[in-house]
Amino acid sequence: MNIAALRQEYMRAGLSESDADRDPMRQFERWFEDALRAQLPLPNAMTLATVGAGGKPSARVVLLKGLEGGGFVFYTNYKSRKARELEAQGAACLVFMWSPLERQVRIDGTIEQVAAADSDVYYASRPLGARLSAWASPQSEPVPSRSVLEKAMEEARRRYGESPPRPPHWGGYRVLPTEIEFWQGRADRLHDRLLYRRAATGWTVERLAP
Repeated sequence: MNIAALRQEYMRAGLSESDADRDPMRQFERWFEDALRAQLPLPNAMTLATVGAGGKPSARVVLLKGLEGGGFVFYTNYKSRKARELEAQGAACLVFMWSPLERQVRIDGTIEQVAAADSDVYYASRPLGARLSAWASPQSEPVPSRSVLEKAMEEARRRYGESPPRPPHWGGYRVLPTEIEFWQGRADRLHDRLLYRRAATGWTVERLAP
């Protein structure tokens, strides 16, 4: 297997300052709608990068569940590793990659918890099994076997039946962007990169070298 020989030429589209929206959230919505129209698998999947104690980075893929309040919303266990790191640092980085469209979006921003009422609404919309597993799984903690999780799931099912309430340790976060970069693959690796930075009066836009 020769991994170094794996190559792809980028030929689909370009991204110019004149075509890009001056508001990066609207530009993101435009690209996200393109991903939906292309019927890409899990277009709302995004890498969430955090920093732990001693500057140690970690990353995982989570799902975008809303563009609300000027930010990017996802839900998780507030006792998980990612949540602990988010609370400690107050910042995160998100990356969307839509390979068939030859596009990436990177978001740097600050973190806040969404309102409890909003977490309640989203939690109630989830399938029953997903609601019960929020009670059963001590996310990011070691467990001796899968059977322990399965027993905890059955206990949650017996306890709450068809109407489990939202666990107090489960809810949403919002990433409030301070920078958003849009990357469009181009021929000969001369990719288009537009970086939006939040300023006092709105957003600035500049082109970065690929």
